[in-house]
Amino acid sequence: MPQRSRLVVFAALSTLALSTFGLSGATAHPDGQHGMDEGHLVGTGEFGKIDLVDVVRLTNTPDLIADVSVSPDGNTAFLANWGEPDCAGPETGGQTSPDAGVYIVDITGVDQGTAGAAPKQVGFIPSHQDTRPGEGLQVVEISTPSFTGEVLVVNNEACGKNAKGGVSLFDVTDPLNPKKLSENFGDRAPGSRDSNEIHSAFAWDAGDKAYVVMTDNEEFTDVDILDITNPHRPRLVAEYDLNAFDVNQPDLGLTDSFLHDMVVKEINGHFIMLLSYWDGGYVLLNVDDPANAVFLGDSEFAAVDPELLESLGVSLTPEGNAHQAEFTADNRFIISTDEDFAPYRTDDFKITSGAHQGTYPSVIVSGGQAPAVLPDLTLNGPVVYGGYACPGSAAVPTPESIPGYLESLAPGEETTLVLQRGPVGDPSAPEGACFPGEKAHQAALAGWDAVLFVNHHTGEAATTEPFCGSGAFVDEIVAVCTTHAAFHRLFELAPLDAPWTYPEALPIGTVGADIEVGSVFDGWGYVHLLDATTLQELDTFAIPEAHDPAYALKYGDLSVHEVAVDPQDPSLAYLSYYSGGLRAIQIQCSDPADNTTCELVEVGGYLDEAGNDFWGVETFVGEDGMTYVLGSDRDSGLWIFTDP
Repeated sequence: MPQRSRLVVFAALSTLALSTFGLSGATAHPDGQHGMDEGHLVGTGEFGKIDLVDVVRLTNTPDLIADVSVSPDGNTAFLANWGEPDCAGPETGGQTSPDAGVYIVDITGVDQGTAGAAPKQVGFIPSHQDTRPGEGLQVVEISTPSFTGEVLVVNNEACGKNAKGGVSLFDVTDPLNPKKLSENFGDRAPGSRDSNEIHSAFAWDAGDKAYVVMTDNEEFTDVDILDITNPHRPRLVAEYDLNAFDVNQPDLGLTDSFLHDMVVKEINGHFIMLLSYWDGGYVLLNVDDPANAVFLGDSEFAAVDPELLESLGVSLTPEGNAHQAEFTADNRFIISTDEDFAPYRTDDFKITSGAHQGTYPSVIVSGGQAPAVLPDLTLNGPVVYGGYACPGSAAVPTPESIPGYLESLAPGEETTLVLQRGPVGDPSAPEGACFPGEKAHQAALAGWDAVLFVNHHTGEAATTEPFCGSGAFVDEIVAVCTTHAAFHRLFELAPLDAPWTYPEALPIGTVGADIEVGSVFDGWGYVHLLDATTLQELDTFAIPEAHDPAYALKYGDLSVHEVAVDPQDPSLAYLSYYSGGLRAIQIQCSDPADNTTCELVEVGGYLDEAGNDFWGVETFVGEDGMTYVLGSDRDSGLWIFTDP
């Protein structure tokens, strides 16, 4: 899942033939097992090197299931409940209906054929009120002087005002009787009693000590490492901002660089952390001493998006979005996934009326919709200023409340509300900053067709590229971001260029210039094959539909989410591909001794007749010696596969 908004940070610091693989031609399926009505890619079930073993249906609620993990013995699966519909409140079920938490599923016997018992849910660990787990689910066995057993690691993010952040640790040595070790522990802002929200977490046993690394949602130093040698009393031992090592690529516009996910593996006697750092790429740290981590290197995104060039012959810059990665079983390669929910980027952003007509930079706000969802693929018409639209901000106007505004729209033009990122440093707006999705929700409630976000002063000073945060969208609304300089030109607000000062004399409800923002197809997220030693990119992979404009809309999310490597065969890995289903890929080399001759080839998968929406993927070796693959479907529950 895409990571959270950096708004909080700045506030604090401020068609290959499908029949080849046994699939039918993909079609929209609005009435399948999924609850949303935009349609889904569908297939005919299992194909190639994947067999479906069983399904444990945990819910009928759309988009409820998040990550999946498995116990070291392969007998118990744990799945994250991403938050019930009333997660933010008001509560409808009280203590008997938790907002979110972790399902415990007994899968004993799935690796023993018909002799095994049917897998079933055997427990549930509730999260704190208004708090939900997502991508930070893991079971790890640790043995220290203070504790020996299996620990379930759970991240905590907010879905409402009473949320608690940090990481929670549970003793699941007996999965039928989980015991809390510590809860909601993590880094804290000065003066705060609550830990910062964390997006993901990963723990490892380092001999006499054990550690967990977390993604801190609320600070620039977003690599937080805790000593959990005594899991009852975690202790913060290090914080890092990897941008200090210049991991971003501003020459490609890749400046939104932050930690999303990470793993740690002991390789040749050293503990190596592999971090997915969004626009920064994939980063290696030596964490033999977590308090003094050593930077080893980072990958670079190609100057031209390789999948788009290969599929359509189009040369565009890549989008970054380094999401999650794993070392192969032999540590020779890294397989990584870039998550991108926007198959279109903005074409030229134009101011088409007033004194400052021209072209200005813009991007899609992650989590929002591109102008491509509009009937003419273009956002155009006059804009209206709406302030900040955060809790505590002045209310946004409705389109009807602006005298003459609706009457001024030409056929095919949209109502567009301009909202500032923040507030940060604006004395006229002392309220706290909020996510762009929260702002967009206020615009949607007021009846606007689209939101044009603009950067604030602090953000503009940090980058030359537009950036307005990301995340927390609950509405399908067009959301475009441009610079603060363009904002001043839209409303002829002096001075046109920095330095600017607050407050800005611009009343809410002011009508600005006309804009026009078109759409360019650039595909969904895809998979990288990297040399684990040099971090050189060797190949990329995407399902055919992900780079076919015919499947850009109405077929679900065709971006890849996570990868799990085969624990026995270093050449195999498995992908949770959202609406693309589960996919098995193999590293094939024309010269086995030369990494540069290696490529990723699809060798199997599963896509249900009623569609799938896989978030998490995990692997283990069964008692029968076979590799088993667990997939978490967002709309149903646990799907169990094997690689025959």
